[in-house]
Amino acid sequence: MAESSIYLPQRRRRSTHLSIRGVDYVVHEWGEPGAAPLFYLHGWGDTGTTFQFVVDCLPDRWRVIAPDWRGFGGSSHAASAYWFPDYLADLDRLLDRYSPDAPVMLVGHSMGANVAGLYAGSMPKRVRAFVNIEGFGLEDADPAQAPLRYRQWIDRGRSLPSYGRYPDFETLAARVRRRSPGMSPARALFVAREWAEQGDDGLVLKADPRHKLPNAVLYRRAEAEACWRAVTAPVLLVTGSLSEIGAAVGLEPKSGDPDLPFPNRQALRIEDAGHMLHFEAPGRLAAAIDAFCGECL
Repeated sequence: MAESSIYLPQRRRRSTHLSIRGVDYVVHEWGEPGAAPLFYLHGWGDTGTTFQFVVDCLPDRWRVIAPDWRGFGGSSHAASAYWFPDYLADLDRLLDRYSPDAPVMLVGHSMGANVAGLYAGSMPKRVRAFVNIEGFGLEDADPAQAPLRYRQWIDRGRSLPSYGRYPDFETLAARVRRRSPGMSPARALFVAREWAEQGDDGLVLKADPRHKLPNAVLYRRAEAEACWRAVTAPVLLVTGSLSEIGAAVGLEPKSGDPDLPFPNRQALRIEDAGHMLHFEAPGRLAAAIDAFCGECL
């Protein structure tokens, strides 16, 4: 894969460092300051910067604001473990800075969509519209597994986990394409350069390895669904026809309408694309976001 084959962004990105709840956050922006703000929340292991492909397909009326979550991309971490409620509080402070007086448009992918769903139910007056891209929650946990989970959290926390290393960006790009075969080699190389940096003995992913530690608290799906039922904003559920994430939590994504209890929801299935829709179908995803959020302006 030649270096010249890397994807060339069509819109210039600006990045800002902000202190949010003791964390050095990096927040990325595209578009004019006076345009309508659209907040993008990336998934686990990703960065805000890889939304570039979608941004390049959006019309000029949007100002896209995309943080790197704590411990991912350019944002630092502030603790030895990651607790999901911290993401909600981080998002709340971010919205206080960028839209203190008006409800916002949220677009979330995977983990970011799960954060947005919990937040939209907990703080419904702060959210005007929510595009949920493959954010299905997790499979409900058995409370009987609590002793084992606590033990795993304690034992595995004794030593720092690690990510694999890669000899060069082309190798990492090939791995990205294996997981998202619908994306082009040029886009995969762009993602690889956003996800990793050069270390002493190869490329190192720009993600805190503590993200790999098990969560000490079991996932309680009933609590997530209670938050989803409290969402008052319109919700667009976007799924990929080739994604296997929904099936992993007991849903049937091929139906095109995941059975998630958001009161005011509509669903869209994008054909021939998997979980990473912003990699494999950025144009169709951008069109869906623009149409849905445009109606909520």
